Formats: sequence, C-alpha cells, structure tokens
Amino acid sequence: MRYAVLADIHSNLEALSAVLADTERRGGVDEFWVLGDIIGYGPDPHSCIALVRDLPGLVVAGNHDLAAVEAGRLSFNFHPEAAAAVNWTAEQIDAEEIAYLSALPTLLECRDFTLAHGSPRQPVSEYLTTEAAARQNFRVLLTRHGAVGHSHLPLVFALSDDDRVEYTPLAPDVPLNIGNGRFFFNPGSVGQPRDGDPRAAYIIYDTDKNLITLRRLDYDVAAVQRKMVSYNLPYRLISRLERGQ
Repeated sequence: MRYAVLADIHSNLEALSAVLADTERRGGVDEFWVLGDIIGYGPDPHSCIALVRDLPGLVVAGNHDLAAVEAGRLSFNFHPEAAAAVNWTAEQIDAEEIAYLSALPTLLECRDFTLAHGSPRQPVSEYLTTEAAARQNFRVLLTRHGAVGHSHLPLVFALSDDDRVEYTPLAPDVPLNIGNGRFFFNPGSVGQPRDGDPRAAYIIYDTDKNLITLRRLDYDVAAVQRKMVSYNLPYRLISRLERGQ
C-alpha cells in the first residue's frame, strides 16, 4: 500500500492541487491520510473541503477546522491574525461543510499508526516538536507509530529499543526506513510551511518497503496571495507564504 500523508492545507487550493498532481505523477497512492486543518488562513475553504472529501482514506479534525464551526472559537487562543482568518472562514462555509467538519474524529488508528492533528495525548492542541513531548506521547501511544501535523514542520522522532527518543532530520526525496523501532512523523504543511521553505510539503508512506519520503513542491504562491488580498485577509498571513515562515 502507498499512502499520501497531508496536513495543514489551510484553504490553499494551489498548494493542495500541486500535491494531488504530484501523487498522480508518481504513480498514484491507494489512500490519503489528512491530518487536520483543511481550512483556516487561506482563501479557498470551499474548494479545499470539496477536494478532501473526494479523497479515499482518512481525515482527522484540526484546531482551525473545529474553531470555524464552533461558536466559542475564542477558546482556541489564536493570535489576532489567525483569529481574523478563522472568523472570515466561518462566514464562508455553508451548513453542509459545517456538518462535515463537525463530524470529523480527532483521533484515528490505521494499520500500525495513530493519526492526530496535534498528538495522541492532546489530539487537537499539542505541538509535538520536542523530544520530551515525543517521549510522553510514545508512552500513551497504543499503536506502533504516530503521524501528526499542527506545527507545520516536517520532522521525525524515533524511539529506540533502549528507550531513547531522537529527532531525525527529514530531507526531501530521501527515504527513511521505519521498519525498526517506533516513530512519530510530521509531513509538514501543504498550505503554509513554517520551516523556511515555502514549497508545499507532504509524505508518501510505502508499507511494502517501510519507507516514508518527504516531498516538496513549488506552487503559485503569488496567485494565493492575490486572492487573500482581495478578501482583506491579514497581511502577515499573506506575506509569510513566500518565506515559508
């Protein structure tokens, strides 16, 4: 089986389209795992929701997905620009889209993996970015591996047989074997990368070879920015796309 693992699309249709086209160029995948935040920040919530709904596979909810459909969205503690984008998004989506997002689970298990937006311990809110956080989540993980999003950073944490947790660099197009040990990986962000690389990010997971491979893709950033300007979305959210920050 081959899976495409996506996270943090954030209403960026151009980036999502680039990722889907790349999966086709590489021979296709059997299923998609979408690790939350389909919407938020970007200008195309309708189109991104529609594309994700048509994909075969599994989808979990992210904090932006849930905030856009909940009246008490201030409880999500967004910074002002993110809050403005969430409020704008909430005004765009219709009743059917709200029902779809509201029904998404926050935690799923598939094969040897637990899927969450944040972490198994705190599925919507925790940023799994440190070895200490990874160690604590390995302790509550009921499957061998975990796949998470939320931080917008492509990364891997490995748990060795002697209980050491180590951060493993993840470089584009350099396969990593996860056949031995236990792993958490984050595919980075499709629609709003924050690792200094503005290209869309996702991972292909090949179960037959036990390999995960990070992909990075150029897309038309300027087109997304023009749409965001036309909708008066916050300038910081617009400008950061070209920097990957």
